[in-house]
Amino acid sequence: MTQDSAIAHEETRLRRIALASAIGTTIEWYDFFLYGVLATLVLNRVFFPGFSPLLGTLLSYTTFAIGFVARPVGGIIFGHFGDRIGRKTVLILTLLIMGISTFLIGLLPGYATLGVAAPILLLLLRIIQGIGIGGEWGGAVVLAIEHAPAGRRGYFGAYPQIGVPAGLMSSAAVVAILTQLPDGQFMLWGWRIAFLLSALLVAVGLFIRLKIMETPEFLAVQATKTESRVPLFDMFRFYPRAILLTLGARYIEGACFNMFGVFIISYAVGTLHLSRGFTLGGVIIASAVMIPFILIFGALADRIGLKRMFGTGALIVALTSVGAFAVMQTYGAAHPILVWVSIIVPLSLAYPMVYGPESSLFASQFETRVRYTGVSFAYQFSGIFASGLTPIVATLLLAADHGRPWYIAWYMVAVGLISFVSVTAMRIPETAAAHEAASPIMQAATQGLESN
Repeated sequence: MTQDSAIAHEETRLRRIALASAIGTTIEWYDFFLYGVLATLVLNRVFFPGFSPLLGTLLSYTTFAIGFVARPVGGIIFGHFGDRIGRKTVLILTLLIMGISTFLIGLLPGYATLGVAAPILLLLLRIIQGIGIGGEWGGAVVLAIEHAPAGRRGYFGAYPQIGVPAGLMSSAAVVAILTQLPDGQFMLWGWRIAFLLSALLVAVGLFIRLKIMETPEFLAVQATKTESRVPLFDMFRFYPRAILLTLGARYIEGACFNMFGVFIISYAVGTLHLSRGFTLGGVIIASAVMIPFILIFGALADRIGLKRMFGTGALIVALTSVGAFAVMQTYGAAHPILVWVSIIVPLSLAYPMVYGPESSLFASQFETRVRYTGVSFAYQFSGIFASGLTPIVATLLLAADHGRPWYIAWYMVAVGLISFVSVTAMRIPETAAAHEAASPIMQAATQGLESN
């Protein structure tokens, strides 16, 4: 093989890895956010029809939050096997779990047919969804980063991050199209099509993921037979500081996305009295604009540093969130186009500053032997308070402030400061090799052998 052909082969391999990580997470997040998009449009009426509008919305958002509560369980389960047997096999399994549970939600009869069994089954499927996505993100991130060339982990680590805006955009777009049906037909069967489409998407994802190879770093661990026996225990034993700081750092990212990607639909429709189709249009545009900026800020983080990029972004997200709610409160009802602008600025321009480098930042805190478990646990456990509870917290703060968003704005400022302090306190090894050489797990094992 000539040098040119070897370079071309390597570029093709890297593109395939990037595509596999991006398309897999896109499918997973389509499934997951589809529920959030439909929570206040349909699911509260189909599965919780006997409650007041506010209580029905809160119950619907509660089942949305339950999916986030289940995600750490999935992160622990699949992180364990991802660190023990490999990344590729586990990623195929998580895709199947997520797709099947989403498909079944589309077939689930409502409260009028099954009574109280309907919301119970919905909750069960939502838990299964959460378990699946809990193992998906960490695996996709590790897959991309451990294949990345030296000095480009920020850029390649940003590819699985594309799945979030792409998944939200596609789920919102599908719902926006289906809402063009007469309301009766949409409520009866139209919304179910969005969930049933998951089967087709999963088939595409499986085809692509079956063609990828295991990561070189994990293969090196296998070759030396140095896999962690119980990655979760080693993570807690050797990386408690990293866990705490990644949990705090992620707070602003999860809060921003779920504030302007999920809660904003309820706020714009219920408080500003805008149409759901118009609001969904703003979310779709914001998601599309976000995608290139995730890659841009991921690549920029390789140049200026992961901590500096993320910390700056945390503060900017907080400030733009305050401005966005101020504009919507003052001008949104009279000038709806400003609602779109107020969604796009924090979600499309500021949010990628933290989300682009986030995967590489979190992965830098854990060595290969526990990396799948570490990034999965940190990301998914923080999702409970940073993501899953955000629509509930925002709904309660809005009600407490009598329909005004100022409590929400101050909440975002506090969250931004927590994330900024957390990322500032992080330590990042200069290279992956330095990280492995300083492995506390291997040092402990070596000391144990020497003492024997």
